[in-house]
Amino acid sequence: STLPDQMMDNNSSRYQKAVASKFPLFISQDGTNGDVKNKALSYTQIRYMQHVDLEPVHTERPGEHIAYYKIANHYKWALDELFIKHDFRRVIILEDDMEIAPDFFDYFEAAAKLLDTDKSIMAVSSWNDNGQKQFVYDPKALYRSDFFPGLGWMLTKPTWMELSPKWPKAYWDDWVRLKEVRRDRQFIRPEVCRTYNFGEHGSSMGQFFDQYLKPIKLNDAHIDWTSEDLSYLTEDNFLIKFGKDVASATPVHGFDELLKAHNLDVERIQYDDQGDFERVARQFGVFEEWKDGVPRAAYKGVVVFRYKSSRRRIYLVGPDSLRQLGV
Repeated sequence: STLPDQMMDNNSSRYQKAVASKFPLFISQDGTNGDVKNKALSYTQIRYMQHVDLEPVHTERPGEHIAYYKIANHYKWALDELFIKHDFRRVIILEDDMEIAPDFFDYFEAAAKLLDTDKSIMAVSSWNDNGQKQFVYDPKALYRSDFFPGLGWMLTKPTWMELSPKWPKAYWDDWVRLKEVRRDRQFIRPEVCRTYNFGEHGSSMGQFFDQYLKPIKLNDAHIDWTSEDLSYLTEDNFLIKFGKDVASATPVHGFDELLKAHNLDVERIQYDDQGDFERVARQFGVFEEWKDGVPRAAYKGVVVFRYKSSRRRIYLVGPDSLRQLGV
């Protein structure tokens, strides 16, 4: 089922009409495939855009996949259209191989107020890289992160106007993760994902689909986001609260000691450097990857996840994390 099929599913057509009237929906097609175009045009509540770029792609390194160049080019074109031509204040970007949670739009609507007022937030994402079912517990919990998660995310016009002129030719998501692009801003991400990626055959070639994407938990809990107080996510509040949480966690030395400590609710494991982090992350099964000095899903070098789907939190804490957290 494609994303618009879900969005326009007859069972929930009343909800979808409400969504479409509140959030103008666009499909942007890259290229000229007639079947894709006809499918897109068959949705009455969705506006169709087509990006046709017949210029040959010049990759910068031999053996590179041209898809990454085409994707970056399409993103820039589509976001320029929406922000500059249509003058939207905010845009949510969703790839076509994503399934969405029932509270997807409500979540973004609630987070939009935060995004508008807190300039230290660069974007809001619906994705947690460590959102596999064994690592999550609380569907209401949201976090700040220094790592751009992508995969269903929202940004504002001022942020796009800053990024658009220097947008890269390829690998746009890794580019957003560079320190000089991010400039000390952070991202809001949920504990439990609001999107699910079923695209085993997408441009990423299903390389870690089975390990990381297939076990992702898509939120199914009903959350009334209008009544949730998200002020804990502002820069100062979150730093203080997260710092206290990490400081009060019981230090354990490595994976083996953690297995013995059955009765603890919250533990922290110190890692010394990237290699050490990768070793510990591998033992738990969380993402090992770093980009420009930041582990996936990390905040101030700390990666937090639940232990075996329970309330029990594990913090992997970097050598400089406690200082950065001011504890």
